[in-house]
Amino acid sequence: MHAWSVVEPGPVGEGPLRFVEKPVPVPGADELLVRVRACGVCRTDLHVTEGDLPVHRPGVTPGHEVIGMVAGFGAAVEGFAVGDRVGVAWLRRTDGTCVHCARGAENLCPSSRYTGWDADGGYAEYTTVPAAFAYRLPGGLDDVAAAPLMCAGIIGYRALRRTALAPGGRLGLYGFGGSAHLCAQVAIAEGATVHVLTRGAAARRLALELGADSAQDVYAVPPEPLDAAILFAPAGELVPVALRALDRGGVLAIAGIHLSDIPPLRYESELFYEKELRSVTSNTREDGREFLTLAARHGVRATTHTYPLTRADEALHDLKAGRFDGAAVLVNDIEV
Repeated sequence: MHAWSVVEPGPVGEGPLRFVEKPVPVPGADELLVRVRACGVCRTDLHVTEGDLPVHRPGVTPGHEVIGMVAGFGAAVEGFAVGDRVGVAWLRRTDGTCVHCARGAENLCPSSRYTGWDADGGYAEYTTVPAAFAYRLPGGLDDVAAAPLMCAGIIGYRALRRTALAPGGRLGLYGFGGSAHLCAQVAIAEGATVHVLTRGAAARRLALELGADSAQDVYAVPPEPLDAAILFAPAGELVPVALRALDRGGVLAIAGIHLSDIPPLRYESELFYEKELRSVTSNTREDGREFLTLAARHGVRATTHTYPLTRADEALHDLKAGRFDGAAVLVNDIEV
C-alpha cells in the first residue's frame, strides 16, 4: 500500500514526511484492519513529524482522525463485520489493569499507546485499530465531516469538561483551529457565553459565524472576566495572558499535547484568588462516546478543507502556516 512515513523528524518545509510503499498491515488477534476513507490533519501530527514529540516508532505513519471501512479482523474480534464504518482515534490501547484504568482514568495509563505515534496511523491506504478502541459512528455524518471529530472534537470536549464550567458560564478560547471550533459549538449549545481570542482574521470570522459572543486578537482583554478558559494554541506565553483574564476561582485548561515554555507567573495577578491551571491528557473512550452523542444531538459540524491523501505534506505545511480555518481532512484518492 501507499503511506506517508516520517523518515527523519524535522521542519515540515524540509521534507521529513515521505510518500512510500509499505506492506498492508496484518491485524492482531483483537484488531480490525481498516481501509482509510478520510483522515483528519491534527496539530499532533505536525508535532510527531517535526520531532516536538519524541520518536516512538521510527518511520511512523501519522494520522489519528481516521474514518474507514472494516476490511478484515483478527480471530478474537466479535461484533464487527467487513464493510462496517468505524472511527479510529488517538488513544489506541491501554493495559486495563493499572490503578488509573481501574478508576476510569484510562487516559493516564502508563502503558497507553497512540495511533500515529506508537503504531502506524491513517496517512495511508490502510491502518489497524484494536476493536475495543474503534468507534461506531452516528448516522448522518459523511466521512469528511466525521474525521475531525475523532481527535479535535473529543479532545476539545475533554478540555471543556476539565474547566468544570458551570451552566451559563463565560468561556474564553485561546486559538481557534480544528479543536476549538468544535468545542465552541458544544459550549454554545450548552448555554455558555464564548469569547474567542486568536490571531487569524478568518478564524475570528468563523468564531462569530458559529455564535461566539466576541472574537478578538489573542492578546486582547476579553469584554468580561472569564469563568474558564481553554488554551488550544501551543504557545506557553499565552498561559499568563489567559490566567489574567480569569475571574476569581476561574480555571484554565491546556488542551495540547505539546506546549512551548511557560514564562514565569506572577502570583498576585495570575494565580491568586484560587485560580487553577489544569492540563489535558488524551481522553477516555467514554469521553469519545459522550462527545459523539452530543455532536449528533446538537448538530456539531467541522468546517473542513480537503486535501488528497497524496498531498498530506502540503496539508501539514498549510496547518503550520495557518492557511485555513477549521480543520483539514485527507481524502483517500488512491484506487484500490
